[in-house]
Amino acid sequence: MATDTQDARERMVRETIEARGIADPRLLGAMLSVPRHLFVDEDWLELAYADRPLPIGEGQTISQPFMVATMIDAARLGPGDRVLEVGSGSGYAAAILGHVAKFVIGIERHESLVEAARERVTRLGLDTVEFHHGDGRQGWPQGAPYDAIFVAATGDAPPPALLDQLAEGGRLVMPVRDAGGEMLVRYEKRSGEVEATPLCPVRFVPLV
Repeated sequence: MATDTQDARERMVRETIEARGIADPRLLGAMLSVPRHLFVDEDWLELAYADRPLPIGEGQTISQPFMVATMIDAARLGPGDRVLEVGSGSGYAAAILGHVAKFVIGIERHESLVEAARERVTRLGLDTVEFHHGDGRQGWPQGAPYDAIFVAATGDAPPPALLDQLAEGGRLVMPVRDAGGEMLVRYEKRSGEVEATPLCPVRFVPLV
């Protein structure tokens, strides 16, 4: 089983992430290191390494691997960065981030998902990742400022509290609604101003 999942993980990274232009060796290494099947409900294990979102309970999904990689790559993370993830769900993306950044805080509004995510990262020995139950729109001011913030849900614009918690030079990556549907956007804070860069069309659950 371990060999089978390792082979599936390697194919996933090679064929659905690296082949589509993600080249950061630290990110690719992180995607190889984190076993996605541990973050997927038992009913969906056969599809754990497919490049598609999957249900995780509470009406939420685990994002497709390529989208996780795309969002992380867009933030241009450094090894010393502090990261906030809003809508951490099963904890998969936070676990990837835990291999790329210095420290990661995940916020999730469903307490059952928080508890499951904590158990998973503990099982993997990731002491650089912690999860909290709360309203992601308010962020987690106790850990601010953050060098990068990820929002895994769609809104009309970044919540003001999250922009306040973003460090100077920091990057916030989230999907936002536009006239054509939803667009992944990177926001960068420079001299107190925020500059937005559209990246690609996406589809996420709404930010509530």
